[in-house]
Amino acid sequence: MKLRKFVSITGTIHCESGLRIGGTKEGIIEPGGSENTILRHPITSLPYIPGSSLKGKMRSLLETDASSGANIDNGRPCGCGTCLVCKVFGSHGMAHKEITRILVRDCVITDKSETVLRTAQEEKGVNFAEIKSENIIDRKSGIAAKGGLRTQERVPSGTEFSMNITLKLFDGDNEGQIVDFVRKGLDLIQKDYLGSSGSRGYGKIKIENLEVNDLA
Repeated sequence: MKLRKFVSITGTIHCESGLRIGGTKEGIIEPGGSENTILRHPITSLPYIPGSSLKGKMRSLLETDASSGANIDNGRPCGCGTCLVCKVFGSHGMAHKEITRILVRDCVITDKSETVLRTAQEEKGVNFAEIKSENIIDRKSGIAAKGGLRTQERVPSGTEFSMNITLKLFDGDNEGQIVDFVRKGLDLIQKDYLGSSGSRGYGKIKIENLEVNDLA
């Protein structure tokens, strides 16, 4: 197959509610900190959205969409090798894999949001995240269960990240179909959620300033 062109899909991910994509603290919890931390850059400590998280969520939603994934009854990623999911994201577990056409970069925080979070860190001691406390409710008493308190870090609502997706198009590919399919995946995420704990209100996002351009 001959590579014909690259197409970029860029935009801004705006967090409409707190976003949680988990990291690790190697068992160390600072005073006033959380045992469930968010993922941060190891040098700057700034939160980011891994490309794998965005790509994986997009793929799973497209696979469960009625018109997309052809072989997901076993709960694993589709590996039929013929559907549009396999064509764009690659076929799972096949000896002769379909060429992956999508590259999803890590989404880094925008300069504007970095300034806001750094100011909050300097003025309020906020470590680029909010700490949200939650309780498990005792089903019999209807009150908080003993030992049920948990704390979780979230990227605060209003934070924005730069999204950058690249599509590789080969001879014979239907460019419009593939671009529209990726757009559909991004639309499904906005209707669903990104990260964890979506059923508790986390991870609602809006994608703004979406642009599709050929790469030179």
